[in-house]
Amino acid sequence: MKIEQRSRVLVTGSAGVIGTELLTRLAARGATVLSIDRLPLVQPVPATTHLQQDLVDVDLATLREFRPDVLFHLAAAFERSLETPEFFSVNWHDNMVASHRIAELVADTRSLHRVVFASSYLIYDPALYIGPTPREQARRLSEDDPIRPRNLCGVAKLFAERELDFVGSDVSTVHARIYRVYGRGSRDVVSRWVRAALKGEEIVVYNALNRFDYVFAADVAEGLLRLAESPAASGIVNLATGVGRAVGELVHALRDRFEGLAVRNMPDEPVYEASAACVDRLRGLLGWVPEVGLEEGLDALIAYERSRQFP
Repeated sequence: MKIEQRSRVLVTGSAGVIGTELLTRLAARGATVLSIDRLPLVQPVPATTHLQQDLVDVDLATLREFRPDVLFHLAAAFERSLETPEFFSVNWHDNMVASHRIAELVADTRSLHRVVFASSYLIYDPALYIGPTPREQARRLSEDDPIRPRNLCGVAKLFAERELDFVGSDVSTVHARIYRVYGRGSRDVVSRWVRAALKGEEIVVYNALNRFDYVFAADVAEGLLRLAESPAASGIVNLATGVGRAVGELVHALRDRFEGLAVRNMPDEPVYEASAACVDRLRGLLGWVPEVGLEEGLDALIAYERSRQFP
């Protein structure tokens, strides 16, 4: 379905790094949007009503009465791959319960035609891409690969996928399994290192030989929008670049952009990740894959952070 002026779109987690990019694109299409997040929006967006509320506590009747055609469920909480006990209650509240409430909404909202869920590659079996020695090439994970959630966040994402499929049998649902997101205003390691570099602080590097599929948040938003509009898209679709880049490559790119950057390399941990997405299905559905390479995305991020620190 084409998202246009007549479209009514509900976006959860709209104040986040992906949500901010998505709202901008929806506004450009003229859609009427209801957004919900505990945080305020970075800036007002045309034709967008923002509810600054916790998704767990919001009255679902308010969301149903909006009569959304399309739902983007982005709201989530993440922590490092090795989650701490303090994250357990956060994961339960922000991931498990919040997504269950969205499933309740989907089950009882007749106006809905399309649901796009921001899922995660953390669902795949980590034995496929994590091992005791570094790899020269990333393991490209496909939608048909075995699953065994890596941590609590991965468990929550898998549960949400299954529950949305169960309750939304009459709704076309896409589960976009997203990889390592970075972007303007995010809290990921790329953004943290850029902010540190701009302040003249050192960056601390662990396992420089690890490989990740870094995907720019603007490209994620674009991909989610295209998946929502694709009549053939349904089920699980990887959303990433398809290229695994070593942490050391990111450090090298930063050094090229910040002369004299202080880098402290920590001893390697005895576990190495080398993951990337197989994007064959994404390309086949959309004729498109994320276009922003790591260096280009890094330049955009540096310009953004510099404008914030030195307006």
